[in-house]
Amino acid sequence: MDLEAVRTFAAVAEAGQFQKAAADLSITQQAVSKRIATLERDLGVRLFTRTPRGAELTIDGQAFLPHARELLRVAERAVASVRTGRRPLRVDVIASRVAPSGLMRGFHQAHPEIDLDVVMLFDVETAVAAIRSGAIDASFRAVAAPGRPLPEDIESLRVLDEPLQLLTGPAHALANARSVTLAQLAGHRIWMPGILPGTEWAAYYDDLVAEFGLTIEATGPNFGSDALLDTIAETPALATFMSEQTRLVWPTGHGLRRIPVIDPTPVYPHSLLWHRDNPHPALATLRAHLTAPSPGTDAAGTWRPDWVLPR
Repeated sequence: MDLEAVRTFAAVAEAGQFQKAAADLSITQQAVSKRIATLERDLGVRLFTRTPRGAELTIDGQAFLPHARELLRVAERAVASVRTGRRPLRVDVIASRVAPSGLMRGFHQAHPEIDLDVVMLFDVETAVAAIRSGAIDASFRAVAAPGRPLPEDIESLRVLDEPLQLLTGPAHALANARSVTLAQLAGHRIWMPGILPGTEWAAYYDDLVAEFGLTIEATGPNFGSDALLDTIAETPALATFMSEQTRLVWPTGHGLRRIPVIDPTPVYPHSLLWHRDNPHPALATLRAHLTAPSPGTDAAGTWRPDWVLPR
């Protein structure tokens, strides 16, 4: 069905005259008559009866009018859903409990007038492909892994260096420490089943291991954060790294400890990625929000891989 013909039908029904509808639509009266005739032929019914006062809806025209208006509303919503500036800003936050999700919650509180679609993609390559295709507008990532630089059309801005903490159960040898140094962690088993080869977080922890001689184990299936917390609580020989702003809830009986890591403090570098030609107006607002003031840091006493792009 021709939507322009449907739009013309609705205009004639509103105006009550072919001539006035033509003026409202900025087309000729002949074009209006042609469109209505085409629509009537497609539907197999008469929609208007011409009278001295203009054009009146037939019974079939009256029945069709609310559906025609709904068709036009649906068409407008469909166009708005993909039109830059009118559709929601689509942002990848990796997971719901991590720092980027919190950054987007803060952005939404500061700018409730901006519609958001928050998605959770897997790795940086998937995110970059989605940015380049227009499926998303931005993604929070640790930029690119070594040897795999970002494409030239992808911009990045480091927005948060998030400290890592050590998470232990109550019987772990370091459970009562107020803080631990990276040197103290040498020889301790750090279990992180969520590390998958080829991801940007795997590259980060590979560099951390190489730099400080740590033992990070990624063995076994990843059953999610609840299973990880259960295992850490019950196994004195295991600890895990947890980002400072990762939101976790565990049973009181677990007795888990979150212990700051110092000398130096390893920080996980979150960057915002976007396509340099993306015109969505809310994207500039998001960048301004994330950098005013900037939560990123290059403070002395912190460590991050040297392949992380500078801000």
